[in-house]
Amino acid sequence: MRKYYFALPLLAPLCLASVPAWGQVQAENDEDRIVIADMRLPEIVVTGLPALRGDEAYSATETMLDSTQSVENSLRDVPGLQQFRRSDARSANPTSQGVTLRGLGGNASSRALLLLDGVPQADPFGGWVAWPGYDALALNSARITRGGGSGADGQGAVSGTIELFSDKVGDRIELGAAYGSRNSVDADLLFGRELGQGQLTISANYARGDGFIPIIEGQRGSVDRPAEYEQAGLAVRFVAPLSDNVELQSNVRAFIDDRERGFAFSENHNDGADASIRLVDRYSDWQWSALAYLQIRNFDVSFGGVADDRNSVSRVFEQFNVPSTGLGARFEVRPPVGDDVELRIGGDWRRTEGTTNENFFFADNDTPRRSRRAGGSTATYGGFVEASVQASDALVLTGGGRIDFWSIDNGFRREIELISPFPGAVRSDEKFANRSGNEFTGRGGFAYQATDMLTLRGAAYLGWRLPTLNELFRPFRVGDDATAANELLEPERVKGAELGVDWDNGPVRLGLTAFYNQLDNAVANVTLDNGPGVFPGVGFVSPDGTYSQRQNLEAIRSKGFEIDAEFDLVEGLTFRAAYSYVDAEVDGTGAAAAIDGLRPAQIPRHNASGSIRWESDNGSGASLSARYAGQQFEDDVNILSLADAFTIDGRMALAVNDRLLVETRVENLLDARVETAVSSNGIIERAFPRTFWIGLRVEIE
Repeated sequence: MRKYYFALPLLAPLCLASVPAWGQVQAENDEDRIVIADMRLPEIVVTGLPALRGDEAYSATETMLDSTQSVENSLRDVPGLQQFRRSDARSANPTSQGVTLRGLGGNASSRALLLLDGVPQADPFGGWVAWPGYDALALNSARITRGGGSGADGQGAVSGTIELFSDKVGDRIELGAAYGSRNSVDADLLFGRELGQGQLTISANYARGDGFIPIIEGQRGSVDRPAEYEQAGLAVRFVAPLSDNVELQSNVRAFIDDRERGFAFSENHNDGADASIRLVDRYSDWQWSALAYLQIRNFDVSFGGVADDRNSVSRVFEQFNVPSTGLGARFEVRPPVGDDVELRIGGDWRRTEGTTNENFFFADNDTPRRSRRAGGSTATYGGFVEASVQASDALVLTGGGRIDFWSIDNGFRREIELISPFPGAVRSDEKFANRSGNEFTGRGGFAYQATDMLTLRGAAYLGWRLPTLNELFRPFRVGDDATAANELLEPERVKGAELGVDWDNGPVRLGLTAFYNQLDNAVANVTLDNGPGVFPGVGFVSPDGTYSQRQNLEAIRSKGFEIDAEFDLVEGLTFRAAYSYVDAEVDGTGAAAAIDGLRPAQIPRHNASGSIRWESDNGSGASLSARYAGQQFEDDVNILSLADAFTIDGRMALAVNDRLLVETRVENLLDARVETAVSSNGIIERAFPRTFWIGLRVEIE
């Protein structure tokens, strides 16, 4: 595992991290901050243009990001939101961490559009999310809008949109540290300074741990060992007015992420750097926003083949260099069209390019027989128009549409021999035809305030997602199983509708939404045959393995409902609960006929969460939270089952004085077995076991 010595200066003054946002409590008299003791939905710090009235028509959850958890785990409490795997970024393979909503999953690419201050965050090559990169950021809150067709935000939102918002820090320095089970360390730093009318924010984090053994007890062999991890990040944000109306926002961040999967030849390394610049005018009659951004990503991954008795392992595959780049821009203008009408017009452009460099078929653990390079580029550009109308005192109507043009270019896959008798011989050299097309999408809805406390809403939408470079051009293996790429994949297209009701009388807030979605051309890994044999695109598959290919399914149909409730019991004491029921099934024909009517892989029917939290004005407090994930299937043919799981987390914090906070917390208090994967020979992996933490946080003026 790589060692990042530049993180030591951060650790030296901290030595212990990952504690609550205590500084938020200290800022209770600042109108730009949120007091933790007031557990009502947060007032989101506006970083772009303000939300439109028509957004009330769509099912949305606004939540404060809990700094006692990683960003990804904070979002797990949102009903219907899930990652491809149940494990988090401390133990999961980075390439499996796609995020989705409403049961529209089935592979590792995200089907929800993740944005950070308006910038798309999906990996340019694979569409997954590098979650450790966000723990270094000074974030305020998140808005999760369920349902496809993001309208103004571009392609990719076939299941919903997740927006992360940076915080307004002010003048503050905070240092935090925590030490946990298995020699785990979390550390973070937040530095904020107001420079004239501008704001400079520098934030950083570092995390490491010896890890746990992913394979469940009773199935382990001599090769199994703890899966250690080490992660770090740094972010700089500067915001300053350029005039009375125009604000400049600039962001730069970088992260590194090393993990092991719990046996030799299973190392993962992921790193990246982002930069963005945005100009925003919220105050003129003609409001507008202009954004440009750059993403740079690279990862390398090694895979080992473990014997059935788990007493020996050999390297079978490595992606030793996978560079990728994302470029994009977006512009929006809101002309003044009257007090009762809000109009937004704009366009966006995004380009991704990347290449995977791989070695495979190893003669021994250090000598590959063959090498592969594959990759290409994609581009999308489009325009949108959306309007909201206050039709009456109680009724808001909204609707809009967009047109997108897409292209898939420069696709290739080349394999060569590396060892004698024909070193350098080309086994295959494929160049794929460029393709292009266009997509028309739109959405519309209403929000009707029936009483002061009761709002009825409904919406319908169309959305789409372009296949990633990973899905189009890169075959892969997991253990003995092999999956071929498919350069002819078509874009996914979703159509859906929902009806909901919201009740808010102050202390009690309830939301209920029923939905139906149909994802046409859903990209999935379709099992075609069993080994042994030589199969196109992957080569030899052993007798214990299966052969699959990425294909467009006829459709995935998903229907269900979501419930979100929050109760302010007494001052400082809040209870929150959420539940999601999803009935999803595959519509498969042709090669996918065998999975027709089955549930998509990795999709549970039931998800639930609940928490009770008490916070005092000085930062002392306690909380208890529980999560339930229903049974789900590992594979598309619904043979390999992952059991349901129930976990409990807890936290206690004591403010020693107005600058020092002491915290203890526990993850997975009952040490429940959370199954995350099961292989074709029945080997089961689990997520994080019970973990205790003790930490300190100090604020320095």
